[in-house]
Amino acid sequence: MIKIAYPSYPFKIEMKDGKEQIFDPLRKKWIRLTPEEWVRQNFLQYLLQIKQYPPSLIAIEKEITVGELKKRFDILVYKNDSPWLLVECKEMNIPVDETVFHQLLRYQSSLQAGYIIITNGNETKGWATINKEIVYLTAIPDYHDTP
Repeated sequence: MIKIAYPSYPFKIEMKDGKEQIFDPLRKKWIRLTPEEWVRQNFLQYLLQIKQYPPSLIAIEKEITVGELKKRFDILVYKNDSPWLLVECKEMNIPVDETVFHQLLRYQSSLQAGYIIITNGNETKGWATINKEIVYLTAIPDYHDTP
């Protein structure tokens, strides 16, 4: 498991139409604040503040085709115009288990990122894909790392 110390961040949270909304500074819009969105926003701040990932190279909740199905990934970081790090976020009470790992692998089959990460905010696991082998990670890669 990867240990993450999330940085503090002054999240903007408001009630709109009776529902909590959080402002996503990367997408530059208000998003419904679900438990999964809370995990995603905190993980994004970790990538931006601690790991210094370039914000312009991070995609959030974009549609991809997996087989014949349309799916949406949570976070994808690009490097050299290619998918580099794929993150699947789950709400805190969803275990980071084999079911989630297989979901991540389905997305990975379409995206072919060098690194894949699963997090529920409390527990984070990651792998590098090196020469078609999956290697367990002990830390989130720095942006200059190469799998």
